[in-house]
Amino acid sequence: MPNLFDRALIQSRQKDKLLLEQTRLPIVTVSATFREDLKEMHGFHENEHIRDIVFSRAHYSMAVGIAVAAWGNKVDPDKAWIVDPTNYVTHEHWRSIVLTEVIGKTLARHPLLKFLKDVVDKFGRQKLPILTSITPPLLYLCHRVKKPILSLHIAAGNILAAQGKKVVQVVTDPHVRADYLTHAALPNIRFCLFDERTRSEFLEKAGLHNIAVDPKRVIVTGPPVDPRIVACRNKKIAWRSGPLRLCIATGGLGTNKPEIHSLLNQLLPELRTKNPRWQIMMYAGTQRDVKDVALDVALQNQVGTKLIQVKDPDTFMADKQPHEQLDLRSLTILYHPQIIDANELLLQYAFPWAHGFITKPSGDMAYDAAASGSFMLTLKEWGEWELNIKAVFEQQEISREAHVANIVKQLEFCMSAQSRAQSWIEKAMLQACSMDKLFLQGAKNIAQLTLTS
Repeated sequence: MPNLFDRALIQSRQKDKLLLEQTRLPIVTVSATFREDLKEMHGFHENEHIRDIVFSRAHYSMAVGIAVAAWGNKVDPDKAWIVDPTNYVTHEHWRSIVLTEVIGKTLARHPLLKFLKDVVDKFGRQKLPILTSITPPLLYLCHRVKKPILSLHIAAGNILAAQGKKVVQVVTDPHVRADYLTHAALPNIRFCLFDERTRSEFLEKAGLHNIAVDPKRVIVTGPPVDPRIVACRNKKIAWRSGPLRLCIATGGLGTNKPEIHSLLNQLLPELRTKNPRWQIMMYAGTQRDVKDVALDVALQNQVGTKLIQVKDPDTFMADKQPHEQLDLRSLTILYHPQIIDANELLLQYAFPWAHGFITKPSGDMAYDAAASGSFMLTLKEWGEWELNIKAVFEQQEISREAHVANIVKQLEFCMSAQSRAQSWIEKAMLQACSMDKLFLQGAKNIAQLTLTS
């Protein structure tokens, strides 16, 4: 069980605190533990095999995307630094962190429990002991930070705003949770919004609850997509013929596992044909059981597998093709038990490679997939915010709902030429590549807003 009295972890905490105080752009989030990677960053021995506790890829990847917008081509702690208080929860409070992940995974992997989601969501965000657990390390890390602090998670933003810290809070989805309004009247907090519709919703909900919000502190910036992902579109050509490159992706909690099992069973047999119509990559993230499902289905379908667990240390910008050649007649699986490495695998392999993604419509994947110049077929959404995300990209004709039970026929239709001899896939990719800049420059906009606040 993790122990805060690990000497390396104590020293990592001290170094994180100092870097956060000194950096131009201090960033906080609540997404996962990445203690082993922190040890490596701060000059200590790292164990690559210890599993991270993960709540969300989105709250991690969005924070990194904004940091990259500030860093440029290499990590520079003077320009930006990210901390997650989850890394420094004490041994005493660790059980609450594990419990939070277990609840999230249970709901994510069992569709029949979906009706409990709203209840748990409301309870979990306001009263689960994780808030008690992360508060002391968060306040410790930020105690002497004088600059505005950029928050990628509403729990962190609310805790800091209540303490009088200057906070720039990112509203990460086109959906305004009640939690965002908790301290919205305070003069020391500003908000970054997905789009104009979300801003209108924010101000309307504040008005309905008699919360006096200064509209000047509610700014549309666009979603925070990693610039390395946006760069992928520069080399991506809309599909017209040849094998279609598909990436099937789970979310941070291993979401949509039953749907993914069904998709792989239907799609993998094609890889055994003489001229396969598609190639398949599977992003399992940090979820070992999702990775194992992919390996089992491939074995049952007599399809080879290529498991990629090591990122290319020389490839920081994702539009550079990875050195390792993919075996295109095998199922390529991206997996790592730690969130930083898993995220980098996704950036290095999936976004530069895939014509399209089959994934849930979420901040985990949807913004990124569209920004990379890819089309989307969306899996079952998880909450009202994902319904909103789904609507955004369907309206832009970049995405449509996946027919999981009949995915082969759907792909055949989407690949066939329609009006003007264009397939739906080609049209969707062209739409993605001409998407409004608001959806591409959010990370840069948010970084600039925070630096000038």
